[in-house]
Amino acid sequence: MQMNGVFEGGGVKAIALVGAIKAAEEKGVRFHQVAGTSSGALVASLLAAGYDADEMRDLILETPFSTFLKKSWLMDIKIIGPGLRLFIKKGLYSGNELEKWIYDKLALKGIRTFSDLPRNKLRIVASDITMGRLLVLPDDIASYGIDPSRLLISRAIRMSTSIPYFFDPVVIRKAARLRKKGESFAEQFIYVVDGGVLSNFPLWIFDNQSAFVKENDLLPTLGFHLVDKRKNAPHKIIGPISMFQALFETMLEAHDERYIEEKNLFRTIKIPTLGVRVTDFDISKEKSLQLYESGYRAGLHYFDRWSHTAYMAQFKQYISRTLV
Repeated sequence: MQMNGVFEGGGVKAIALVGAIKAAEEKGVRFHQVAGTSSGALVASLLAAGYDADEMRDLILETPFSTFLKKSWLMDIKIIGPGLRLFIKKGLYSGNELEKWIYDKLALKGIRTFSDLPRNKLRIVASDITMGRLLVLPDDIASYGIDPSRLLISRAIRMSTSIPYFFDPVVIRKAARLRKKGESFAEQFIYVVDGGVLSNFPLWIFDNQSAFVKENDLLPTLGFHLVDKRKNAPHKIIGPISMFQALFETMLEAHDERYIEEKNLFRTIKIPTLGVRVTDFDISKEKSLQLYESGYRAGLHYFDRWSHTAYMAQFKQYISRTLV
């Protein structure tokens, strides 16, 4: 059975998505097209490249998230170091380590740019905070004079995972032909950050194509949604780093805690995340395994109640109300 998959962003909680994918695989699901935001984009890219759930679980477990937080020499300057780096680079950490890691993992499957995948196989959500617009990559990168087919998938993931103030934004210089007359040097640059700023769970991403596909050819879309039942758990703020961390986590956890409307419950796997925060980069292997099992159980529970007939009936109702 083929489906499209949409994966929510959740930082270090991504392994919970992999657990739910394992359950889907055991039920015979194969993913035709995939999309995601932030760490959900990372999982989607690995799926698109041909990794299965067991391989993804092993990759995540063997790579501590803390290895992505390589400090620059500026961070070692007492008191003013973090603030100085934020002023110069707009982030506390570069994000280079994460970009290199996913580039290497995709390259092992022979995948580097979007041209190495079937068209529309993978879509990644990011946020252009210069122009204030949501980007669906690779197609929207053309707006800046860049060929979508030549865009590195690892670069797109870097954009989608650039948590504001935590990781450096990705800076794009507009092509010469797109620059306006009299535009200053500074105005020629676009800053792109984590897709979760604008759409952390882009379940809508495959809906527009539904109007152009015959019912018998329409593939179900399945959303992988990370939920946390904690109520008002406080953030400990003791300095600028913890403040920025709390700021972004509050925003993303609002996404995670928000009520999934009844009209979308039929196509959403709700995965408990056991109190783990988005930026708990020192998460233990044991806790990661617990997240994986949580996703696996949530996936099995969903598919035990799923049927194609019921899905199509509910989707018809949803699409008639939404795309009119």
